[in-house]
Amino acid sequence: MKRFTRAAVSVAAPLAAAQFVVGATAPAAAAAPQPVRVPSGVTAGYVVFDRQAGKVIANRQVHHRFRSASVVKVLIAIDYLERRKGATPAADAALLATMLRGSNDDAATALWRRGGQGKIVQRMARKIGLTDTAPPPAAKPGFWGYTAISALDIARVYRYLLDTAQPRVRDAVMGHLRQAQQCATDGFDQYFGIPRGVPRPWAVKQGWSGYGSVPPVKCVRSASSSTGMAPRGAAGPAPTVASAADLTVVTTGPAGLAVNLTAGLAAGVTAGLGPDLTVGRAGGLTTGRAASLRRGNAVDFSRPVLHTTGVIGDRFIMVVLTTQPAGASYGSSATRLTALARDLYRSVR
Repeated sequence: MKRFTRAAVSVAAPLAAAQFVVGATAPAAAAAPQPVRVPSGVTAGYVVFDRQAGKVIANRQVHHRFRSASVVKVLIAIDYLERRKGATPAADAALLATMLRGSNDDAATALWRRGGQGKIVQRMARKIGLTDTAPPPAAKPGFWGYTAISALDIARVYRYLLDTAQPRVRDAVMGHLRQAQQCATDGFDQYFGIPRGVPRPWAVKQGWSGYGSVPPVKCVRSASSSTGMAPRGAAGPAPTVASAADLTVVTTGPAGLAVNLTAGLAAGVTAGLGPDLTVGRAGGLTTGRAASLRRGNAVDFSRPVLHTTGVIGDRFIMVVLTTQPAGASYGSSATRLTALARDLYRSVR
């Protein structure tokens, strides 16, 4: 089992007002979060940001890059709405609704093509200050689900939506995410992770890839669309988790990742998060250096991924990204992710 490593970085941004303050810089130390178990064979990156406290209160491998699956649909929606002048045509409003509520792939593809495909990701990364996010590989420009993301970057996206985006953009996107359907338009049950493990109210965008195009069991909407807190259950053996002392600075994952992230960086920029992590780019972290970081942090395009992301109440931003074991079923992956999201929520309450 691998221990977290500690490192500090100050990353400034175009959005100077929106800061992720990590750890305990307050005079009195807060109670340590309870240990969170990550199932064996699962690669997980997560962030929980407390909007009331103004800081990250739980994190693991925040810069680890995953393929986005449908989580990128949030970026597609923001980009479309911010470029659109005037009222949104009814046909486009319908595309946005089914893309965000039902995770409709055809709607995403239509808006992806219209927005210039990977240029959408580039525009959003520049505007919000996303340091780990990148378009799909050049050989697969139409594969929006192959966009590279990290837990920290997606937390930044939600922070941007809530605190910086124009009200019409915020209200449109968050309004749809609050009405996320249990049954996605492709028949998959997308109530895993936050919807099954965390009590309402929440607004979520889920993502899954690598499980085929037809669900093993077609989703049937339950009478109650959320079970509140999922029952306790085994989620596999636990890795060593961060101590309270680790969380005061911040932890970013195994030592190997930290080594990769620090390669080629200028003095003053190291792997991890500093106590005053600002959203996006800062002095020292240039576009070239950010690209260097990404080259040392390759995306796994082979194993299945399952992600749960969103806002819980009006206080917590939670992002949990996972790569699941090779050959894992959709059901077993959903069970593992739900247990992880449930335990993570309980650890910060």
